[in-house]
Amino acid sequence: MPAEATPGQLVIISGPSGVGKSTVVAGLIERLAPAIRLSVSATTRAPRPGEVDGQQYHFLSAVEFNARREAGDFLECMEVFDRGHWYGTLYEEVRPSLARGQWVILEIDVDGARKAREQFPEAVSIFITVGGETQDERDQELERRLRARRTDSEEAILRRLDVARREMLLANTYKYQVVNDDLEATIGEIADILAQEGLEA
Repeated sequence: MPAEATPGQLVIISGPSGVGKSTVVAGLIERLAPAIRLSVSATTRAPRPGEVDGQQYHFLSAVEFNARREAGDFLECMEVFDRGHWYGTLYEEVRPSLARGQWVILEIDVDGARKAREQFPEAVSIFITVGGETQDERDQELERRLRARRTDSEEAILRRLDVARREMLLANTYKYQVVNDDLEATIGEIADILAQEGLEA
């Protein structure tokens, strides 16, 4: 009879909008898979062109999302008020992989991270931020990155910056903080952190 797999570990990655979280996470998955995988979030928003159900998101109707929320199927979920949609992490995206010994990354905001850590206090939590000696310098760098993307309206940029300032005040609640000034270096630093935490890739 084969030995049971050592349970995997939950990895929580957060950071303000514009810091490059998704690019970093994609690089980590490419480097460390199949030892680690990204949890696919559920959402009530409609798919964008090119998005596939189960890949970018699990696309649920508002009725189905609410029913699953009331049934306790979510590790964490929240309504994004400025867009009017719900987003969340289904337990089925996390528990089976952890039971198989696979590590799972949650790329979520600070509110979702807080809820997840209440249930998985042993999770490896990493906050990705930008460089700068002062908060003003970090704010300026984030604003520069958001504007360089040229994807948001002025109103959206200001809203994202306001949320980012609040999020960065909570960076110290994470076990690790990593400055994303160089993509490959950042991916390498986080890979080293995960190896120190016990990931065998």
